[in-house]
Amino acid sequence: MTKGNSTKITDELYAYMLAHNPPLDAVQRGLVATTYERLPDHAGMQSAEEQGPLLAFLVRLVNARHVVEVGTFTGFSALAMAQALPADGKLIACDVSEEWTAYGKEAWAKAGVSDRIELRIAPALDTLRAMPVDPHIDFAYLDADKGNYIAYWEELVPRLRPGGVIATDNVLYHGRVLDPEASGAPAAIRAFNDHVAADERMDSVMLTVADGLTLSRRR
Repeated sequence: MTKGNSTKITDELYAYMLAHNPPLDAVQRGLVATTYERLPDHAGMQSAEEQGPLLAFLVRLVNARHVVEVGTFTGFSALAMAQALPADGKLIACDVSEEWTAYGKEAWAKAGVSDRIELRIAPALDTLRAMPVDPHIDFAYLDADKGNYIAYWEELVPRLRPGGVIATDNVLYHGRVLDPEASGAPAAIRAFNDHVAADERMDSVMLTVADGLTLSRRR
């Protein structure tokens, strides 16, 4: 078996990678900085810097017009995806915090994409279940409370059009998925990963991007 993890990601190599990716624009960079300045105890919830360009790339790759985000926090990932949408595209952002998403709303307005983002403050399961049941979603980003990942997945997959993609964050959960005795969020992620791997409706690959990212395509 070929061992593929011989390249260790040092700080220098990580910086090199970022330097060869599309740079964050001024609004994106400002939102990242604001999140770390004003919410230092929660800033780790923000998607990694390299994930913004990656999500934008995927939105363009699948020619997405209808995007759903489950877990918005301060809005960095929603901003990146909305900027990649066509002018008549729509992103439904699901979150429960008015306080945290207020930072996102300010940034979305600065970037001129507020009209592409519909923020729904409510339990995400309620928001998803209220959506049309026909396959209409082109792309979804799942990055919310880990205990509900399987429930979110089961609401998203039937609504995903053939060829549509779900990107799921934190599937390695800081390496704690390796612990068979794990409880709480790591255990939920372990169960979710097994659930995804066994789902015959989808083709999925797990990648070592940031804290682990699984890309899943509807067959």
